[in-house]
Amino acid sequence: MWGYDQRKMVMPEPAEALAGRDTPMPVPARHQVLGNSLTDFPSGTARALFGMGCFWGAERLFWQQPGIYTTAVGYSAGYTPNPSYEEVCSGLTGHNEVVLVVFWPARISYVELLRLFWENHNPTQGMRQANDRGTQYRSGIYCFDSQQKSLAEASRAAYQQRLDERNAGTVTTEILDAGPFYYAESYHQQYLAKNPNGYCNLQTLSKSGLPALGDLPV
Repeated sequence: MWGYDQRKMVMPEPAEALAGRDTPMPVPARHQVLGNSLTDFPSGTARALFGMGCFWGAERLFWQQPGIYTTAVGYSAGYTPNPSYEEVCSGLTGHNEVVLVVFWPARISYVELLRLFWENHNPTQGMRQANDRGTQYRSGIYCFDSQQKSLAEASRAAYQQRLDERNAGTVTTEILDAGPFYYAESYHQQYLAKNPNGYCNLQTLSKSGLPALGDLPV
């Protein structure tokens, strides 16, 4: 029989997943920092979706960049519809903690977002980031079209080459087509703007000595 913590390190089977609910999570109308909508996006913007461990710090990383329209945190790449945070933490939804990034491609490219992704977390740790353990903390890129997927796969190969040069491990990042994105609870949205001294796993991981991505073949 699995121990509780060990079981959370393994993706559940779909038949094991919690039932969830039909009702979406209510979220604030506006971004705490950028002032734009969390749910309605203007023509000309594009979306990106990343899992980098705890979503609080990942969201702040992206909202600080130029060319970002809005960001939101939520759950994706699992089975349970409209899960709660507690359900995701149980390990029985299959979801990852993710950040949705809505951006202006003319001002910041998807390649630049990929660079931020690779250089600000450790993509070699499987179902964890540092001391955060469980399937919800896995490294993932979730793609909205074939071009994003090609760029993501090229970036993964390039980053693995950098790791190989240092004997620094093997990338465990999953690259999948984007599925449903379920918004997290209101208190998670822009958490580190509301709680400036709150926990941020990226503060440690970004200084872990992992290599820069370098140039991508685009």
